[in-house]
Amino acid sequence: MAIAVAFGTTPVLVPASVQARGTSEAVATPDRERARMNARVFDAVWDTVRRRYYDPDLHGVNWREARDIYRPQALAAIDDRMLYRAISQMLDLLDDDHAGAVSPAQARRQDAARSRRAVMGVTLGRENVDTWRIEDVRPGSPAEEVGIEIGWVLESVDGQAWGVDFDVEDGKPTLLLFRDPAGERREITLVPRVMDPIPAFSADVSRPGAVVLRVESFEAGLGRWLGDRLAEIPAETDVILDLRGNPGGLLLEADAALSCFLPASQPWATRIARGGRPVTLTIMPGCGGLEGPIPHDVALLVDGSSRSAAELTPAALQEAGRALVVGEHTAGSVLISQDTALPDGGRLTLSRADYITSGGVRLEKRGVQPDIIVTRTVEDRRSGRDPMLDAAIEALARQELERVSASATPTSTLAEGL
Repeated sequence: MAIAVAFGTTPVLVPASVQARGTSEAVATPDRERARMNARVFDAVWDTVRRRYYDPDLHGVNWREARDIYRPQALAAIDDRMLYRAISQMLDLLDDDHAGAVSPAQARRQDAARSRRAVMGVTLGRENVDTWRIEDVRPGSPAEEVGIEIGWVLESVDGQAWGVDFDVEDGKPTLLLFRDPAGERREITLVPRVMDPIPAFSADVSRPGAVVLRVESFEAGLGRWLGDRLAEIPAETDVILDLRGNPGGLLLEADAALSCFLPASQPWATRIARGGRPVTLTIMPGCGGLEGPIPHDVALLVDGSSRSAAELTPAALQEAGRALVVGEHTAGSVLISQDTALPDGGRLTLSRADYITSGGVRLEKRGVQPDIIVTRTVEDRRSGRDPMLDAAIEALARQELERVSASATPTSTLAEGL
């Protein structure tokens, strides 16, 4: 039996018998093959950052010094978790939310996100290094069936801290330890099962006079899907684009989505890559079969987890005066990133370009300020209330009333008063 402990930033394994005696320590070391792969992965990450990061000065970080500090930790890793923790700590020096590396297991899980697979049915948000908060519970999932609630903190899974490379198995009972908002600990056994993926895009027409288009991420086919949905709605229907929790995605699909609301060739952002040469981005047709932007009133829902393309899109529509932005201040994480495969099957994500809006605003570390600020509490989400959506619907209805009132107001003439 071994107990995991940590010394400094590098976890090691201490045999329980040795820990009990307190007389000596035995540190596990990787075998030769593991150490060799550790070196290949670490060196690939370090060199790619040096050669391809969008800021050639790396924000002033001494990259050679970073290698001297973190390479020994990476080479000493006995498993992927230790290796990628060392790499992540080095990448954190860049202070860039888009710069990150994931293990082979996590890369596989990301690739399977839109496929049928075994799930617990929860969305997790990191609270600190080893604990995660329940952000959402999927209806009809194993998590809902055993009573897991939004706002609980997941402290352990089968006695171990949850990690981003953790996988669940279909039909295998899993022991979960939670802490609820009152501080009470709750121990629950859950049996994961295979479920269909959450759709990347979905439409909700349950609200009278409005259609809510939910976009989980900017994936391939978004522009075409939006065009198909928008072509179906009546002229008097308001459009609400829900980008809450959206991490971004493909820049091409952001442009396609914007083409549903803005005219072709209109500038909407400027891209600045490593060479420093600015490139103006203009709207390209891509909204399915629609030949031009729709005339409907539009609102966008955003929150603190709306990132990247889910910030560029509302910023462009807001600056163009084409849509109301409702919700919370966005994340301020808009650098364009690209993925690079690592030698062990892991994945490096690295920023390759910066963005400035057509109005000259750099959104990185700044984010998008909503026109109407509304928060949605944990209690709101548990009860199914959505004050953000309610506020958007009310604002669009008020906008229409003001427009009708203005058009009905008699205009003065030179003959009046004579």
